[in-house]
Amino acid sequence: MLMIKIGVVGAGHLGRWHINNLKALENVELVGFFDTDRRRSAVIAEEYGALPFDSLEALLEKCQAVSIVVPTRSHYQVARAALQRGLHVFCEKPFMQTLEEADEIIELAQQKGLVLQVGHIERFNPALSGIGDFPIKPLFIESHRISPFNPRGTDVAVILDLMIHDIDIVLAMVSSEIEQIDASGAPVLTDTIDIANARLKFANGCVANITASRISDKQMRKIRIFQKDAYLSIDFLKNRTSIYSLSQTPGEPLSGTVPIAELKINDQQTRFITYQEIHTTESNAMLEELRAFTRTITTGAPPPVTGADGKRALEIALQIEHQIQTSLKKVL
Repeated sequence: MLMIKIGVVGAGHLGRWHINNLKALENVELVGFFDTDRRRSAVIAEEYGALPFDSLEALLEKCQAVSIVVPTRSHYQVARAALQRGLHVFCEKPFMQTLEEADEIIELAQQKGLVLQVGHIERFNPALSGIGDFPIKPLFIESHRISPFNPRGTDVAVILDLMIHDIDIVLAMVSSEIEQIDASGAPVLTDTIDIANARLKFANGCVANITASRISDKQMRKIRIFQKDAYLSIDFLKNRTSIYSLSQTPGEPLSGTVPIAELKINDQQTRFITYQEIHTTESNAMLEELRAFTRTITTGAPPPVTGADGKRALEIALQIEHQIQTSLKKVL
């Protein structure tokens, strides 16, 4: 088996999970990690048995690929250094701080012929894959990603911290350009935006209403999809997907669908509202996205979340944040 030598840059809250999951991959040799906090490095080294490096340059010299889990403001610097040395790059979200940085990193990876994957982890949530081959043609999408307050991550607005997950999913589902964005939000407990709502109108007529909050009394991560003859509810927390659809038949119990109501179209035609609940096997989404990264390196196939995907989600997130900030200047 071809072993890929991978290093981790950044050993904070997410970084330690990257270290742990990379150690679990059978085709990965975890070279070590680098973090600017020496005390934290010592703790991580002891806890996970990973080798700490004294500098970024020293780590990059020993690797074939890196996982970048530093604060967003440092993504560009680290990704550029890694790509210039010929290393494949996995970069956590948000991809970069600016679109200009994103363009440069994407171009550099293409010039070097290197893998560039962005860490939008919800793409690997089993609840999303539970849809299977069911055709998705959304007319209206509603998402809620809310959680109780946690000081971690409040250095950026909730749009870049939480909402960007659902922005990425919506963009992956809707094959159309955005024509209009209407956004609102407010800082409540911090100096950055803590709650936000964005309404995205696409050229094909689809509308997505996206809400994110880090000041809720409960936790929810759910997307609802409404389309012709079907309604889907994807619960990312409970690993559960529910599908309601119109059928010509009263349901197929063996396939997991059951009839819940009849809809009489006319004297000759009756359609049935059927329900299917898909409980997916709980899995480690981070492990799967890192496995996909290594698979892309070995096979040469396109990464499941490209640099272009990461840039597009960032672009919409920045537009939403700018619109909210502009509105807030009128009232604060």
